[in-house]
Amino acid sequence: MTLPLPSEQPCGVHHFRIGDLVVSAINDGIFEVTLDVMAHDRADAERLQRAHFRREPPRITINAFLVNDGRTLTLIDSGCGTIGGPKAGAFGRHLERLGVRPEMVGRILVTHMHIDHISGLVDGEGKPVFPNAEVVCHEEEARFWLGEPPAGAPDALREAFGIAKRGVLPYRERLRTVKGGEVAPGITLEPLPGHTPGHSGYLLRSGREALLMWGDIVHMPGVQFAEPKAGMVFDIDPDLARATRARMFDRAASERLRVCGAHLDFPAFGHVVRDGAGYRFIPEVWYPDV
Repeated sequence: MTLPLPSEQPCGVHHFRIGDLVVSAINDGIFEVTLDVMAHDRADAERLQRAHFRREPPRITINAFLVNDGRTLTLIDSGCGTIGGPKAGAFGRHLERLGVRPEMVGRILVTHMHIDHISGLVDGEGKPVFPNAEVVCHEEEARFWLGEPPAGAPDALREAFGIAKRGVLPYRERLRTVKGGEVAPGITLEPLPGHTPGHSGYLLRSGREALLMWGDIVHMPGVQFAEPKAGMVFDIDPDLARATRARMFDRAASERLRVCGAHLDFPAFGHVVRDGAGYRFIPEVWYPDV
């Protein structure tokens, strides 16, 4: 008898409790890339990837998050939707398996307007998926991506502007832009600029516990924790992105602040500790109960 071999993981959801909140990491899939996406010495990036037993070619994990406070459902980002390629776009299917219908979502917090963060807001026809949700983002993010591309912008950047508008403009009547501060009970927007002009994290507090969803502070965990100066070619302001990453690594390590991220290895919850001249990520241990 020949037995079929599994080709994919059975579930892409992990629940984590923060005080009275349950935060669910939901995997949207992966991007298969090359190290050309990194603004860093190629040989050093290869060395660090090998040292951390990473795949070649590299893969970038894509996560979004569901926050349940017992009364309201809030999303942080929404994945790639229908335009991220064959190995992305699972976010909506995982929500369905959790029993979360689109009309149940009351709020969507956007870290920034790249393809893998806002494309799940709309369906294949570009129509809103979440009929009752307001969309919240930093005002600089909306000003940049919902405007016109800079003069002389390369084709890839012009395409990114179109993707941002496709995902967000159908919610224009329900779009709320802020500079920072509390955007929902127990959730504070923290500006983390550099990767994009209005790139943001969201700090969740409940009781004595806290969790920072830091968006795209890290894309390549095998390289960037060890070498925080390693950036990405699609950082809008590379120097500011490096400074923001260094600041957040220092804060997370100093405050013992639990973090999660869009591109940390699933299920993406853990802590940052200093390790020589760099840092190391220590993932949360899995338990069967929430």
